Amino acid sequence: MADARGYSFTESARRYFGFDEAGTNLRTEVLAGVTTFLTMAYIIFVNPSILGDAGMPKDSVFVATCLVAALASLIMGLYANYPIACAPGMGLNAYFAYTVVKGMGFTWQAALGAVFISGCLFLLVTLFRVREMIVNGIPHSIRVAITGGIGLFLAIISLKSADIVVASPATFVTLGDLHKPPVVLATIGFFLIVALDVLRVRGAILIGILAVTVLSFFFGGNAFHGVISAPPSIDATLFHLDIRAALSTGIINVVLVFFLVELFDATGTLMGVANRAGLLVEGKMHRLNKALLADSTAIVAGSVLGTSSTTAYIESASGVQSGGRTGVTAITVAVLFLACLLIAPLAGVVPPYATAPALLYVSCLMLREFAQLPWDDATEVVPAALTALLMPFTYSIANGVAFGFITYAGLKLFTGRAREVKPVVWIIAAIFLFRYFYLGSE
Repeated sequence: MADARGYSFTESARRYFGFDEAGTNLRTEVLAGVTTFLTMAYIIFVNPSILGDAGMPKDSVFVATCLVAALASLIMGLYANYPIACAPGMGLNAYFAYTVVKGMGFTWQAALGAVFISGCLFLLVTLFRVREMIVNGIPHSIRVAITGGIGLFLAIISLKSADIVVASPATFVTLGDLHKPPVVLATIGFFLIVALDVLRVRGAILIGILAVTVLSFFFGGNAFHGVISAPPSIDATLFHLDIRAALSTGIINVVLVFFLVELFDATGTLMGVANRAGLLVEGKMHRLNKALLADSTAIVAGSVLGTSSTTAYIESASGVQSGGRTGVTAITVAVLFLACLLIAPLAGVVPPYATAPALLYVSCLMLREFAQLPWDDATEVVPAALTALLMPFTYSIANGVAFGFITYAGLKLFTGRAREVKPVVWIIAAIFLFRYFYLGSE
């Protein structure tokens, strides 16, 4: 009977998620989900730390982070059927804590209210398919550059996590101490992952992450802190958003910034990861609006639970590289985030330098997209290059997309080829120009 039920479940999953059409299976999808989770699990510890600097109760933020990441990834998997995981976004949480709260003097409750309003705007433009129109209006060269730029973004994240690249007051970045255990262990993990993947070993990325984690106990000073702990209370942040304060004159600009960054950060990630997974048909995502609704809903839910804006995660590319092609990958991530409410000590065992090799390998593979650029047309290549370069150098996908749109529209206009530009590109370029010149870079 158990076998029959097991077969029935597997068969139902195969049909619902389209395993045959995607060329995948349940085992591959689950392994891909575990891989994605391991590369992004840092958020359950980093997000409370950053928002804690804004005065928010860290324990409650930890619970909110796990819950909203699980909710968003579950919707993305079940409803949109994409192997893309979601969680509170890095960069957006820093803007929330250090600019809005500490810099501008707003309370964290008012900042949550601003996130709520931006999420509602996000839902509206998604429901009325305005966001889908925007995505489908992205020029091919910018679309290619987004994928390659995310690859570069992943590269600097991974090299920083492994201490291979460190800060320098003279040159901004420089080579780290190559004798440090994190650097050595990350290097071993990188060669292991690449070799196993070339040899077509299933779960190569996951094996590499786990291998470095095990080695970290012997050579990296890693410590085991147990397996299970009771989850903290979420009462200190649940329903504590202040929408009335968020509607004040001074914070309207904050709402607009949240909205713009959420819009293009998530959109760029969705397009880049989907393109890497081979899920674009004629340059478009067929279930795009469902995917957009997933992260839009999560932003609203996150503000109510008590965390900054939620977005699609570029680390999903690691799961895609491991074979993830359907929503089961995202659902696996959702289950693991829920499990973290009970097994936080175990989830925290994986050090950043263990996931860094996986992200670095994925970033190397994503750079192949640049081959699709029309290199003999400067009006296409220059905007694409700026899109890709600004992502790692400003540590923001949204900034890269913004400069790409502005440059694309400007060059087409100044070279007498304005007719090649779709109306939506002009509108987006104008909005970004307004943002940078009127609102500033924050």
